[in-house]
Amino acid sequence: MYRTHTCGELRINNAGTEVKLAGWVQTLRKFGSITFVDIRDRYGITQLLFNESLNKRLDETPIGREYVVQVVGKVLERSNKNAKIDTGDVEIEVSDFAIMNVANIPPFTIEDETDGGDELRMKYRYLDLRRNPLKHNMELRYKVNRSVRNYLDAQGFWDIETPFLIRSTPEGARDFVVPSRMNEGQFYALPQSPQTFKQLLMVSGYDRYYQIVKCFRDEDLRADRQPEFTQIDCEMSFVEQEDVLNIFEGLFKHVFKDVKGIEITEAFPRMTYDEAMWHYGNDKPDLRIEFKIQNLKVKNAYIEYLNKGEKSKMFNRDISFTKLCSLFDGTDFKVFNDADTILAICVPGASEYSRKQTDELTEWVKRPQIGMSGLVYIKCNTDGTYKSSVDKFFSEEKLKDFASFCGAKSGDLIMILAGAETRTRKAMSELRLEMGQRLGLRDHAIYKPMWVIDFPLFEYDEETDSWAAKHHPFTAPKPEQVELMSMPDRFGEIKANAYDIVLNGTEIGGGSIRIFQRDLQEKMFAALGLSREEAYEKFGFLLGAFEYGAPPHGGIAFGFDRFCALLGGQESIRDFMAFPKNNAGRDMMLDAPSALDEKQLKELKLKVNI
Repeated sequence: MYRTHTCGELRINNAGTEVKLAGWVQTLRKFGSITFVDIRDRYGITQLLFNESLNKRLDETPIGREYVVQVVGKVLERSNKNAKIDTGDVEIEVSDFAIMNVANIPPFTIEDETDGGDELRMKYRYLDLRRNPLKHNMELRYKVNRSVRNYLDAQGFWDIETPFLIRSTPEGARDFVVPSRMNEGQFYALPQSPQTFKQLLMVSGYDRYYQIVKCFRDEDLRADRQPEFTQIDCEMSFVEQEDVLNIFEGLFKHVFKDVKGIEITEAFPRMTYDEAMWHYGNDKPDLRIEFKIQNLKVKNAYIEYLNKGEKSKMFNRDISFTKLCSLFDGTDFKVFNDADTILAICVPGASEYSRKQTDELTEWVKRPQIGMSGLVYIKCNTDGTYKSSVDKFFSEEKLKDFASFCGAKSGDLIMILAGAETRTRKAMSELRLEMGQRLGLRDHAIYKPMWVIDFPLFEYDEETDSWAAKHHPFTAPKPEQVELMSMPDRFGEIKANAYDIVLNGTEIGGGSIRIFQRDLQEKMFAALGLSREEAYEKFGFLLGAFEYGAPPHGGIAFGFDRFCALLGGQESIRDFMAFPKNNAGRDMMLDAPSALDEKQLKELKLKVNI
């Protein structure tokens, strides 16, 4: 027996007990004729006391950091207790020890705060995973996994596996492809999601399916994106949107209570896509930041363009637009007069910002990734006066009118951006998030979930002069708008029977009610530019299945890694995955991807041209 207890198990009631422990050496501290050693395993850390006689053995047979050791000894009450660790009331007086394996000096310190950079830690990920922050993340991931499975099992869902080697189909991102040795010149693809398989399972009569499954997408990476990631993938038959939202809002609440001890009793807010874009500038609002975007001006020609439903990227005809002529009439400020769109935010308590701070924010919005030419601000001073960066163009009375329209209060700072619609709205969305960050409003300990519904079914791609699916080509339109699928000039009006769940400004799940009739699915493929022949070649298996009694169905997929990261109070998913890739998609530990040798290439009948 290597151990009788773990390194996180012993307490004061174990005093006087003879025990065996095994683990990794965390630290050594010599004090004359005695030595203290901290030994660590997955469960915790325990202090060891090597007395004078064993201290001599340590000199002869030294141990170092990360050595694997086994010790035998008696549990004693510590004279200098350590309240920071669970075993801090006790220590082990070692009577014997054995070195089970030696260790080189680690390339970085294996402590909560390490001196290792990202690339180095990823190269030695097996060492990085020994650190408490990573260990806690892996534990959280396991708990979320277990909680999800328990909830879905209680709701009657079956966990059914689907294949990893499939046919390449157009779903948005590029596929990772796998050559087939037995089928010369042909390739499998790794699934971007199990979308078509879960729909086929609904046709098969398995009306409540789920999988916690790996997915693969060959796309550019960032903090919350990896080439391989995990989804909580779910599908249900004989359901409408309300059924799906209720079941998976319940899942979300269950996980929060089970894993975080947080009970959410109120229903999640719901917001249409149009409302989200109008008030927040994006389709995943961060509700921790209470101030919204104020729409001061939208050009009349643009309103007419949108109201016709032609190639609309963001809005539909049912949204309310306003042009506030009185705010801009009689002014010579060309920036406002020439702008299609003028947007504002009222930042609470920021009127005391210095000139240096406002200049810094002006430079911030000019950055290429934001793309604005400048920033206008109005200070609503606590003495009732108004001061702005455009005083020579607007009287104080006019500034007061701006403040009144925006609902600004004494002490607020109004920040205004003007320009082309799409760029300005996106820039104001980013500025709102930046100000929320600077004001400390994006607190990771606060959770604000919500649903975004009524997305456009299509989005127009100006580069290709064609329509694309906003989500994916299997999403159903709203039932009352099905007839518009035969009217290409009205595609911009069609709303999808789709929904996203958003947490703290991050989309963590999305889904839809699916198309389940062959004729409607063929219309969808045709709208996306696929000929009947192309549609049958790529999706004939699905169209054929729809001829054998496909039920109405819908579902959702949660980004499991992203969900775990947000529950852990972090933005990057990388540290919630045991072995992630870097930003270039490389596995630093395995040095992958790598070249194949000539023998493998010959077997696969492949040639590499670089």
